[in-house]
Amino acid sequence: MCHALAPTERVALCFELPTDGSVPEWVELIPAGPEVIGRDKRAWLNDNPQGVLDYLHALQQEAGRDLPFDWEHATELKAPQGEKAPATGWGKAFEIRDGAIWARVEWTENGRNAIAAKEYRYLSPVLVFEKATRRIVGLSSVGLTNRPNLHLTALNREANPGSIDHEETAMKEILKALGLSDDATNEDALNAIEKINGDLQTALNSAGAAPSLDKFIPRGDYEAAVERANNAEQQLADRDQAQLDTDIETAINSALEAGKITPATKEYHTAACREEGGLDRFKAFVESAPVVAPDSALGGKEIPDGSGKATALNAETQEISEIFGNTAEDLEKFGQA
Repeated sequence: MCHALAPTERVALCFELPTDGSVPEWVELIPAGPEVIGRDKRAWLNDNPQGVLDYLHALQQEAGRDLPFDWEHATELKAPQGEKAPATGWGKAFEIRDGAIWARVEWTENGRNAIAAKEYRYLSPVLVFEKATRRIVGLSSVGLTNRPNLHLTALNREANPGSIDHEETAMKEILKALGLSDDATNEDALNAIEKINGDLQTALNSAGAAPSLDKFIPRGDYEAAVERANNAEQQLADRDQAQLDTDIETAINSALEAGKITPATKEYHTAACREEGGLDRFKAFVESAPVVAPDSALGGKEIPDGSGKATALNAETQEISEIFGNTAEDLEKFGQA
């Protein structure tokens, strides 16, 4: 007897058919337990053969179908793809013999002829078992085959009757997390994991290496550049302020000379000009403001002193006389300040 495994809740075993060309009516499908050992030494439990019979009877009575015998597991491999899966026979009755499960087969003509002609040498029943306990609970189909060592990976494609393959579901979630399709192989998954680990190691190695200068700036260079920028900005601000002071002084003096403001308001207008937009507002004010301190017309003129001598008004005397509204006669009468 030979065994072959599939990494799901189904596994294909093998039983050799008679070599004399006779067609058996009863065939053994599950050997006696409690352990059923595979070729790779993995084991399953056949400690409840009555449960297996109950499963097969329920398949007949509730699902309304006999256990199919086919060619090369076509029921498991081709039928789910919409391809033909002709039967070689049907399991019609089942019994327990010394702990083993046997089936009475109603062979089709093609199936009987193939066995009689020795075209096929092995029967390969597909077991249904619990993943957690590896306990055999039923049979899915039986195939005529000449490859008893075939691992039926493709049996994954059909869920077992009345059960859910939680491990397969978890595997699909893992494949999705890895960015792979549902039909990706274990090798594809391992390659994806190795790539992720490699990328992670590369990132860790890069973390300890000197960063590329085309993407990163050393902190010392950065701080020096910021300081230079700040200094340049301050120099521009100082230059602009100096120019503003000059412009304000020129505008104030021009307004004083034009008599648009008085010396007493010079400080006020100077402060107002230092505000944002103040100088422009002051110039507009001066342009439209009336003369509040007209020229006294005394500049450069001579006035007589008390002795009858003419005295020229100096600039300071002239400015003071203009502020207080003194005339030449006042200066002549009361004297210069």
